[in-house]
Amino acid sequence: MRTRLLATRRAMLALRGGGGADAMIKDWFPQLVYGVALALMIGWVLLIGRPVILPVVAGLIVAYVILGLAELFGRLPGLRERLPASLRYALAVLVIGGTLAAIVWLVITNVTHIATTLPRYQEQFLAIIQALAERFGFEAEPDWQAIRSDILSRIDIRRAIGVTVATASSITATFIVVVIYAGFILSEKDSFGHKIALLSHEPARVAQIQQVISDINSSIGAYLVMKTLINIALGVGSYAIMWWFGIPFAGFWAILIGLFNYIPYIGGFIGVGLPTFLAVAELGGFWPLASFLMAMIAIQVLLGNFIEPYVMGSSMNLSPLVILISLVAWAALWGIAGAILSVPITAMMVIIFAEFPGTRPLAILMSKDGQLAKAGAPR
Repeated sequence: MRTRLLATRRAMLALRGGGGADAMIKDWFPQLVYGVALALMIGWVLLIGRPVILPVVAGLIVAYVILGLAELFGRLPGLRERLPASLRYALAVLVIGGTLAAIVWLVITNVTHIATTLPRYQEQFLAIIQALAERFGFEAEPDWQAIRSDILSRIDIRRAIGVTVATASSITATFIVVVIYAGFILSEKDSFGHKIALLSHEPARVAQIQQVISDINSSIGAYLVMKTLINIALGVGSYAIMWWFGIPFAGFWAILIGLFNYIPYIGGFIGVGLPTFLAVAELGGFWPLASFLMAMIAIQVLLGNFIEPYVMGSSMNLSPLVILISLVAWAALWGIAGAILSVPITAMMVIIFAEFPGTRPLAILMSKDGQLAKAGAPR
């Protein structure tokens, strides 16, 4: 009798537990559907609104770099006592603005020169292909002279130059818009704290919002400044290597290498691959080309695998898988600009998600080690 009662009780508990599981699924499934629908809607807005949203986000990132650089100047012993905060910000604006203007000017001038020298590199590449064909006994078939004539007839140099000039004009216009947005964002910096205080009458809520903004400022600002300094070092080192080997347009390729290094995982490979095509035509022999590649890869490995982890540590606290997924997602939405901005944007999302009970589990999954500060707690 006692055994039957125990069995009946276990069956009732099992049924009750199953009902609880069903209820939990019923509560969880609509939230999942709403979350997916919201994500799709936000993605659609980001894709459609790219011409408007992307310059604003880029201006915000530039403002973060300026603020971080100004704070870095404030930590330097020589500048801390001599320059007040306003002059440090002005110096940071001059440094960043001058650097961006120089980059735009170099890109515009070099892209035009590269477009005009394409026929010469075509001749060199075709000569290399023909030499390889003759070496392996394929000089008779196919007809390399016919292939050469066909390739040259398909390339319209005037059209290439026109596209290049249009692209350069678009880059210049975007640069001007981004600088204007960054200037307005910086002008709102001092009054932004007062506006935050007026959002709520609860001091704890206001403190929480201010803490989130402070976390984003410190984390993103430090990351962008250190990443920018590392990319500058990479660009300078790459320029020295390309200058030593006599690669044309070394300054232009060095700028692209530094910019592409903002893209996680694949940026370094793209940066090394771009000047390699010219190195094949310029260096000719196997050993000079191999030496060039080894030198370019060595500086990438030195900065990316040793110096960058030592300097930056795990400041972003992002899972490598999340970084890869965010890279693909933002690149699909905004192209190369989205790939460059993927890490800062995702880091902002993790910091914001960590402050709300409903999204905190998602922030834990997106983090590198699952260790997040308690929501609303000072860091």
